[in-house]
Amino acid sequence: MIKSHKDLRVWNESIDLVEKVYALTKEFPKEELYGLTSKLRRGAISVPSNIAEGCGRKGNKELSRFLYLALGSLSEVETQFEISVRLKYLSRGHAPFDKIIYIRRMIIKLISSL
Repeated sequence: MIKSHKDLRVWNESIDLVEKVYALTKEFPKEELYGLTSKLRRGAISVPSNIAEGCGRKGNKELSRFLYLALGSLSEVETQFEISVRLKYLSRGHAPFDKIIYIRRMIIKLISSL
């Protein structure tokens, strides 16, 4: 039984992703502050936020619904990093694609365990 969202490794890993997103987007061009920078940050924040909200709801059905929302946000972040690479704001090696894949697998595994 999950006592708190803070007990979940996937929540902690997604918080790490938020920190990484903030560090990387700090170097983005200033004209992207209200564009890609903002979208990436909001999308990244949405992942652990949805995990936490799902844990705070009643029952596995609600948790599962919010975990699917977290997956959607994670896909958004992945897409925005791909755009960042193509616009040459980041090199492919600096974008945290491996971390995103790892978190996605953890969320899917958690959903299937419910």
